[in-house]
Amino acid sequence: MSTESAGGDDDLRERISNFLRRNFPQIQMHGGSAAIQDLDRETGEVTIMLGGACSGCGISPMTIQAIKSRMTKEIPEITAVHANTGMGGDDGGMGGGMSPSFPGEGEGEENEDEGPQAPF
Repeated sequence: MSTESAGGDDDLRERISNFLRRNFPQIQMHGGSAAIQDLDRETGEVTIMLGGACSGCGISPMTIQAIKSRMTKEIPEITAVHANTGMGGDDGGMGGGMSPSFPGEGEGEENEDEGPQAPF
């Protein structure tokens, strides 16, 4: 790999990091983190790792979709964005992994003291 290519890679990594900080401050504000896990400059693909509070967060799939949509528009070199939350699979565990839990839905719990049941 040439030095020019490595320098370009560092510049692109910096632009991606700045994009995430500038456009998605709520990730860090809510106790999460976003970092570049993998970058393939030749194909224009980047993999972002969302960690901390993002793992298991119910809105992380929406955050991932927003990152994908906006990053490919703002950074022309990026053609595809992949994201992991550490919850199994790509794209934040959509279709698998943990789901949000609600009172009275735990395994083996008695639901007697949960209050009135919803009408639906």
